[in-house]
Amino acid sequence: MTAPFDFDATVVGAGAVGLACGRALARRGLSVLVLESEPHIGQGVSSRNSEVIHGGLYYPTGSLKAKFCVEGRRALYDFLTSHKIDHWKCGKLVVATEEVEVERIEAIFQQATTNGVEGLEHLTGAQARALEPELNAHAAILSPESGVFASHDYMLALQGEIEDAGGSVVVSTPFERAESLLGGGFRVTAGGEGGAVLTTRLLVTAPGLSAQSVAGAIDGYPASDVPTRHLGKGIYFRLTGPAPFNRLIYPPPIAGALGTHYRKDLGGQGVFGPDLAYVETEDYSVDPAKAGEFAHYIRRFWPGVTVERLTPDYAGIRPKIHGPGEAQPDFQLHGREHHGIDGLMALFGIESPGLTSSLAIGEAVAEALCKA
Repeated sequence: MTAPFDFDATVVGAGAVGLACGRALARRGLSVLVLESEPHIGQGVSSRNSEVIHGGLYYPTGSLKAKFCVEGRRALYDFLTSHKIDHWKCGKLVVATEEVEVERIEAIFQQATTNGVEGLEHLTGAQARALEPELNAHAAILSPESGVFASHDYMLALQGEIEDAGGSVVVSTPFERAESLLGGGFRVTAGGEGGAVLTTRLLVTAPGLSAQSVAGAIDGYPASDVPTRHLGKGIYFRLTGPAPFNRLIYPPPIAGALGTHYRKDLGGQGVFGPDLAYVETEDYSVDPAKAGEFAHYIRRFWPGVTVERLTPDYAGIRPKIHGPGEAQPDFQLHGREHHGIDGLMALFGIESPGLTSSLAIGEAVAEALCKA
């Protein structure tokens, strides 16, 4: 620990990305505190996702999403294997259900190749159906590096590594405010059951949906550097009965998201989602009446679906920093060059592929702060 600070580094948010940042800082020999407002780790954005390991197919060349997704995915498989965390490299089919979509998936293939995604294959419709007989496919791309995993077990392992290194993950302790200290560092006030005032040399904010409000509670953080928050709700339906496919099935992306896709979870059940609807409040309800809309969309790639087999499952809210019709931006990692505050890294817009990218994001944050 570096006197006179209570901690070398404090991370706000104990989701996958916050914990990965804490782990990366702890691995560099720093004393780390992770603050979480909820009673348990990973209860926010990280608890309501597809648990998909993305290959890195879609993201613009040179973007942080492209870089961190590929690097993070490789590191994640190694981490899951070494920690014996349940996962399945099942592969993904990106499907053109008709001729007009072939050009779109070809563009994805070219983008993925440029991004360094390994093992990609072009498939004819017949080849795709040979792999997944119930699939409707005019053509497809096979991404063998995609998969699914037990994300909560992953976060527990991250927490374990932080604590094994002497750090602390404190739940039910919401961040309230921070102010810069003369000579560097921060005074942080936290509330809740573990409420305290503490000092820290470095500060990382990775609180998902609360990124904007947390930044606004840091004394001197410029309002002009805080992107507008948009809430992107996505719902999921679970399939009763046998799962139709082993691989992930993705149609071409929709505006602002990857679109409603299929996965067979680690329990062997089929799950469809998420869709995308911009909302004003954090509403996690799932309207059963949406089953018909889901079935209509799913029939494009699985004609055998029936509304009766779709059961409302859960919903997630994505911390988007773009609104309807706007271009989807990159991950935002805001250091001193953005906000002018030494020792602070503020993360915004960490949605998909944030879970896959989490280890790479953590390493980038730690490297930037430890090098500064």
